[in-house]
Amino acid sequence: MGDRKVLLPGKWRTAWGLAIMLTIATVFVPPSRAHADAGCAAVDVVVARGTGEPGWLGDEIGDPLYDMLQERLPVSTSSYRVNYPADYSFAVGAGSADLVGHLVAAATACPGQEFVLVGYSQGAAVVHAALGTGVVSWYPSRVQLPGYLGARVAAVLLFGDPMRGLGWNVPGAYQFRTGDWCTGGDPICGSGIDADAHVAYGSDLVDAANFAADRI
Repeated sequence: MGDRKVLLPGKWRTAWGLAIMLTIATVFVPPSRAHADAGCAAVDVVVARGTGEPGWLGDEIGDPLYDMLQERLPVSTSSYRVNYPADYSFAVGAGSADLVGHLVAAATACPGQEFVLVGYSQGAAVVHAALGTGVVSWYPSRVQLPGYLGARVAAVLLFGDPMRGLGWNVPGAYQFRTGDWCTGGDPICGSGIDADAHVAYGSDLVDAANFAADRI
């Protein structure tokens, strides 16, 4: 039913806190590689990593997914790593500010460019904040994507999404363009109790890459 709250009033903050406690607790590793493309690519893939996720765009989701997108998209691509701590400081507002700032600058520099937004775990919350999902609209320092750029977002790909676990979707205008994957047993995006399921999205990446390709 769109961007609607389904938990009882006053309960979502507690559920959200529990979700963050369960978020993957791997050790951050400095960027190992970059995806840099000269000029204006037709599609810019913007990735917000999960909590403590190693890798440049993220070993679990961003890096392998970007490789697949490069193979599947019939146009040139570039990528951007959202600059936020991705740790237990839970700087969702800072992440949304960097994501939106990048899109505004890239859209100005490259008038024909489209965007694919990718968020994993805490990174999915960053994407929600940037798109204006109500449950994180109160978050300190949150920055929302200007309406005029909404049409430039070709696809939104979310994995292990805590907002899904709380019963929220992206705002209605983005729903057709959004794929939201939740592995069975994942306690962050669903009602499971298997913590290992939160780091088991490799089998969903092909589906996600095809989903994005169909919308470019």
